Amino acid sequence: LSLRPPCTLSPAPWRRRRTLHGAAGTPQRVSVAAPSAIVEAVSPPARFSFPILVNGCTGKMGLSVAEAVTSSGLHLVPISFSSRDTLDRTVRVGHTDVRIYGPSAREDVLSSVIDEFPDVVVVDYTAPDSVNANAELYCKLGLPFVMGTTGGDRQLLYKSVQDSNNYALISPQMGKQVVAFLAAMEIMAEQFPGAFSGYHLEVLESHQAGKLDISGTAKAVIACFEKLGVSYDMNRMVKIRDPEQQLEMVGVPEEHIEGHAFHLYHLTSPDDSVSFEFQHNVCGRSIYAEGSVDAAMFLHRKVRSNDSKRIYDMIDVLREGSMR
Repeated sequence: LSLRPPCTLSPAPWRRRRTLHGAAGTPQRVSVAAPSAIVEAVSPPARFSFPILVNGCTGKMGLSVAEAVTSSGLHLVPISFSSRDTLDRTVRVGHTDVRIYGPSAREDVLSSVIDEFPDVVVVDYTAPDSVNANAELYCKLGLPFVMGTTGGDRQLLYKSVQDSNNYALISPQMGKQVVAFLAAMEIMAEQFPGAFSGYHLEVLESHQAGKLDISGTAKAVIACFEKLGVSYDMNRMVKIRDPEQQLEMVGVPEEHIEGHAFHLYHLTSPDDSVSFEFQHNVCGRSIYAEGSVDAAMFLHRKVRSNDSKRIYDMIDVLREGSMR
C-alpha cells in the first residue's frame, strides 16, 4: 500500500492491535460508555414475543439473525426469499424449517404472512441490488422492516419509506458497541465542527470476500470526519477482500476470514507532527445478529405505540436504552 507517511498502513499497525485478541484469537469485548446526557437508563422491557420474518436466510448473515431470533424467544416466521426462482429448499433454524421462495412469489407470500401474522416485522439481509425493490414492496404492503442490508440507493430507500408513511429502521451498522462508537463520532462532529480542518485522512477496511459493497460503517464515520473539517475522496479508501492479505497484512484470525469487519481511520496534521487513529475490529456475526433482534424489538414497540416518527436508526435504539 502506498500511503502518505506517517500514515502508511503497513502490517505493523494492524499486527500491533492483535493484542486485543485472546490467545486463541478470540476478540475481547470493548465497552463504550455513551454520554449520560444522551442515553437514559431504562428498565429492561418485559419479555414478549412477536413474529419476525428474516429475508435472506440463505445467506450467512441472514441465517445468523434467524438463529438469534429463535434464541431470543421470539417467533421466527418459517418463510424467507431467494433471488432465484428456481431455488426450492428449506433451511433448518433451530426447530424451525424455513421455506425459501423465489422473488416472483414475494408479494403473494408476504400478503399471506400479513394475514396470518398482522404484527410481523421483517429483517432484511439480502443483497445490495435488492435493497430498493424489497423496501418498495415492504412499504406497499405496510410491513415494518429493519434494513440490515447495505448498499442500494439510500436516498431512494428513505424516500420510499417517507412517501408510504411506513415504519422502518435503517442503519449501516447493527453492532451494539460499534453503534455506540458511531454515536460518539456524531456527537463530536456536531459539537466540534471543523476540529480536524486540514488533517489528512486514510481509511482501510477489511471484510470477507463475499461483501460486495463499500462498508456502510466506514461511510458513516467518514461523514463525521467531513463535518469535523476533513476532506476525503471515497475512491482513496483501501478495501481489502483478499484472504491472503487479510491474514498477512491485516492480521485477521484465520477462523474469521469468512466473517469479519476490521476498520482503521488514520488522521495526520498538515505538518505531519500529530496523528490520531480510530479502530474497531469485529470477528464473527453475532454482534450484528443480536443488534438486529434489538432493532426489531424496538421497531415493534414503536409500531404498537403508533409513534409519530416513522424512520429510525440504531442510534435511536441506543438512546432509548433498548440494547439487551
